[in-house]
Amino acid sequence: MIQVAVLGYGTVGSGVVEVIETNKAVINKKAGTELNIKYILDLRDFPGDPYEDKVVHDFNMILEDPEVTVICETMGGIDPAYTFSKKALLAGKSVCTSNKELVANHGSELIQLAKENHCNYLFEASVGGGIPIIRPLNYSLTAEKLDAITGILNGTTNYILTKMEEDGADFADVLKEAQEKGYAERKPEADVEGYDACRKIAILSSLMKGKTVNYEKIYTEGITKITSADFIYAKKMKRSVKLLAMSKGTEDGFFAMVAPFMIPEEHPLFNVKGVFNAVYVHGNMLGDSMYYGRGAGKLPTASAVVSDIVDCARHPGKTIMCFWDAEQVELMDIADTKRRFFVRVKAEKKEEAAAAFSSIEEVNAGLTEEFAFVTDVMTEKEFDEKIASIGGSINRIRLEN
Repeated sequence: MIQVAVLGYGTVGSGVVEVIETNKAVINKKAGTELNIKYILDLRDFPGDPYEDKVVHDFNMILEDPEVTVICETMGGIDPAYTFSKKALLAGKSVCTSNKELVANHGSELIQLAKENHCNYLFEASVGGGIPIIRPLNYSLTAEKLDAITGILNGTTNYILTKMEEDGADFADVLKEAQEKGYAERKPEADVEGYDACRKIAILSSLMKGKTVNYEKIYTEGITKITSADFIYAKKMKRSVKLLAMSKGTEDGFFAMVAPFMIPEEHPLFNVKGVFNAVYVHGNMLGDSMYYGRGAGKLPTASAVVSDIVDCARHPGKTIMCFWDAEQVELMDIADTKRRFFVRVKAEKKEEAAAAFSSIEEVNAGLTEEFAFVTDVMTEKEFDEKIASIGGSINRIRLEN
């Protein structure tokens, strides 16, 4: 029997308990042993809850119990999640987590601690909720030299952009609706400014490179400047606007970024709509592969946590290999990366824009007060200089092919 402790009895933590209890028979069969929730750590009491007798308030009760071999950290944030995870690993107890913030900040350190203490630090649920992506990167694609990962990694922003596209609404109105429906937090900055997606692409990029990609060095831009007019142009161009998190190796170096992009209808991520997420991976032998599903939510995320518990149960006393070293990856300056841009300027700046960019492709969507065009391929630095020379733009969105 595997005795399990759950740290944090919130949305994901309660989901972990529900998944284990609801699917007990099939989970135990796949684990090769019985899983039992022995403790639930939380500051609160839960009178009337079916598992109220398992709730404790002192982490040391869990740490000092030799029967507990697997701990699920679903608290979120850095502290005390980091302290508890570190102590558990030092005691030889495996930790399974959904905490993307903690993994992005301390992933390589905690993985190394797990190796040194013959246990595991697993984090399938930290990226993409219930979408299996960490395990494929670690195991299924080990024969590949991966050179690019592109993903829609935040359900809130994807829901907002989908509604803007389908309803012709502006950002502020759709955000308010998303908050009312529970798809967006009351303080939505982590989602709409791209910070959540940034941490997730940092984790995926670190696994791709086998070294640490520091999320604080990743260029990050949110969706707050996207307007309904942008979608009018996108439709005319047979494209859609998506918040993409990407990392790619190029001839000039390796870069990672989060930003809105216009993607064509033949792009695999074009039809990823609503709260769904998807991760698009390119390897030198396999080529392209994509992983799609619900990127968040109580049960999808909890299901991924439980899949890690099952992995721990199958490998008692053994460390499941994960290649992620502390050495940091040197990222290209985003100013040196190259792409095309979709640009909107005021109508009276048409001739200035044509002169500044020399070769442009006009996009006429019937909005007479402005002039829109697509540039040739150029560096971000070159674009910034050219657009500054004509006094700026109404908006600009990068293009991905």
